[in-house]
Amino acid sequence: MRKAHLVLMGAALGATASVVSQQMLFTSANARAAGADTYRSLNLFGDVFEKVRADYVEKPDDQKLVESAINGMLTSLDPHSSYMDTKTFRDMQVQTRGEFGGLGIEVTQEDGLVKVVTPIDDTPASRAGVMAGDLISAIDGETVQGMTLNQAVDKMRGAVNTPVALTILRGAKRDKVEIKLVRAVIQIKSVRTRKEGEDIGYIRITQFNEQTFEGVKNAIQKFSQEIPADKFKGYILDLRNNPGGLLDQSISVSNAFLDRGEIVSTRGRNADETQRYNARAGDLSKGKPVVILINGGSASASEIVAGALQDHKRATILGTRSFGKGSVQTILPLGQNNGALRLTTARYYTPSGRSIQAKGIDPDIQVLQDVPDELKGKDDTKGEAALKGHLKNGEEEKSGSQAYVPPDVTKDKQLIAAQELLRGVKTVAQLQAESQPKPAPKDAPKDAAKDAPAAPPEKLAPPPAVQQPAAPKN
Repeated sequence: MRKAHLVLMGAALGATASVVSQQMLFTSANARAAGADTYRSLNLFGDVFEKVRADYVEKPDDQKLVESAINGMLTSLDPHSSYMDTKTFRDMQVQTRGEFGGLGIEVTQEDGLVKVVTPIDDTPASRAGVMAGDLISAIDGETVQGMTLNQAVDKMRGAVNTPVALTILRGAKRDKVEIKLVRAVIQIKSVRTRKEGEDIGYIRITQFNEQTFEGVKNAIQKFSQEIPADKFKGYILDLRNNPGGLLDQSISVSNAFLDRGEIVSTRGRNADETQRYNARAGDLSKGKPVVILINGGSASASEIVAGALQDHKRATILGTRSFGKGSVQTILPLGQNNGALRLTTARYYTPSGRSIQAKGIDPDIQVLQDVPDELKGKDDTKGEAALKGHLKNGEEEKSGSQAYVPPDVTKDKQLIAAQELLRGVKTVAQLQAESQPKPAPKDAPKDAAKDAPAAPPEKLAPPPAVQQPAAPKN
């Protein structure tokens, strides 16, 4: 019997081996067929490329044709994958590094000229007397008329310790002023801070670059020294209209307010590509209360911070629903001055396992701003869910939300609500109740309304004094 049993086992193994062998043959054949289809498609691309080069009405730039074809392939995947040529890649590195050789001015474009929004403190521009509102008409003798804003900015940037001359038109009469400057290392200030009253630390993050965590850490240390512990009500972390940035910086900023636990996880196409990022011990904020402000312009890294602190019950999220960009892009340099790929490689998830993709972060307390009539209908973002080709996330996707922030802080309802919450003027429940839409009043019968006696006035406690926020110090 034992021999018979072994023979049967051998026969079974032989049959199994035969099946596996057939499966491998089928798989190999399928792979070869798929490969052949791919190469046929590449041959088609080569044929089209040659036809365009030979027959297009004007001689095309071969390099631009190839780059456009690559970019078309990537943008067909999702809205955030793209090809960056050498210059775009270099500009992206400058933005994320937050440091470059330049003059130190924030600019915009007006009437074909470059307008100074503000000179950055302690930079060549501020020391040379460049003023907000100045119009730059020429750079090194070359007129800016006809230049794009990016072209003008590129011309003002350059190697540290090199000279540049600006022709400036100043004031209502546009008096001409010639200013010579020497480029220096300029740091993009992604973190701005101020005290609200004498008891709240306000931290505004405009983007997540390599300087962001250091800026937040310095702000926390500064407030800890300036505000007595017994009077310190907490922090307002303003992430409104922050488009995101570096993943590692969003993790570090989250860690500044956490002592333990997961911050975010990223999941790629394969299960073994999952990565989890956990907080290190040491809450820099010493457990002080935190209110995070978000709106329809808060995306990506901003949503990581808001989602992590919300899931850990470490912060109250106030404002409107965030943008909903829940994907991770990896920069893949191509070498030999060929630029780089920005490729979507993973989705990210909050500590509780929520995917924010095309859904966003819903605030604990929704507070809508009073939008000026001329901006109504233009103040909302459409959100990730409205982007063509976005990564799908089930059937419960959500559109964008209000993204307006009043320039006058005394009219910023979200900022005022955050202060009221930290100071105990109002509770979460009260602010949530105020955010609910009020039911339309029912029309009372005309006769009854006319004949009914007036109701006695209700006794109300006097409202507590609310300190208006201080003017911004940039």
